Amino acid sequence: MSQALMEKIGINYPIIQGAMSWVGTPSLAAGVSNAGGLGMIGAGHEPGEFVRKLIRETKEMTDKPFGVNVLLLSPYVDEVVEVVCQEKVKVISTGAGSPGKYMKKFKDAGIVVIPVVASVALAKRMQNDGADAIICEGMEAGGHIGKSTTMTLVPQVVDAVTIPVIAAGGIADGRGVAAAIMLGASAVQLGTRFVVANESIAHDNFKKRVIKARDIDTVVTGQITGHPVRVLRNKLTREYLQVEKEITSDKNPDFARLEELGRGALRRAVVEGDKDTGSFMAGQSAGLVTKEQSCEDIVQELMQEYRALTSNPVVFA
Repeated sequence: MSQALMEKIGINYPIIQGAMSWVGTPSLAAGVSNAGGLGMIGAGHEPGEFVRKLIRETKEMTDKPFGVNVLLLSPYVDEVVEVVCQEKVKVISTGAGSPGKYMKKFKDAGIVVIPVVASVALAKRMQNDGADAIICEGMEAGGHIGKSTTMTLVPQVVDAVTIPVIAAGGIADGRGVAAAIMLGASAVQLGTRFVVANESIAHDNFKKRVIKARDIDTVVTGQITGHPVRVLRNKLTREYLQVEKEITSDKNPDFARLEELGRGALRRAVVEGDKDTGSFMAGQSAGLVTKEQSCEDIVQELMQEYRALTSNPVVFA
């Protein structure tokens, strides 16, 4: 399935870049695609014409396939769907809902559709809706997460569907790639490792936070709202968790306090590098990321480590 998926997408390696809002820009997407993986643009909540601009900028930087992440909760989702179809984007991934209502339009445009899921039930639904593959994301990932770990979720999803499964969450080196493939995944998606790529526009403060992170330096916020997010600890997370604690004890919780704290926080981290009030979304794999590299070097290092492990399997007596 791995080879079939790579041929369908048109990539050389089973490496997909996570479509991170504000970070998944043309320079990073093109860098990953030029390295033989699949680069992804994060459309976020941007309007259709702005996404078209990002797509065309990426086309100027690479002649390789790349994708766009379509956020189904965006107020501009209909516009974005029209644009990705008109621009003949090779792949789209989707989040925050089902792409079912747009599936015929995507298929008519020849687009490979890969939704992100965090449960077996959702994976089955996406397959029934016509998805070509599934990104199965564990709670180790950065940003918005589910409740299951990658280790436990991937094999269950693999057993439940017949389409290729892409493992995401907690993967940052060749060992993670090998583990995911052994669990039945056809490819892997990495976000945190690519945050520190040379081609990433993430502020230097963001990159340094990731590189200096330890295994215990991420925390999950937003659990009481039903929208948990994994980020690196800082002043913002301490305040957010304190407000969550206070709200939990209130008879009439004021969730607006949390909304105010989080408003614009990701941009402050990625663009401004605000160490105190920025939301530095990163996965638990941040503790494995130790240096800034080019996308080419990252992809080649991942594959070299993977090949070294899989060409010399351990034999038990």
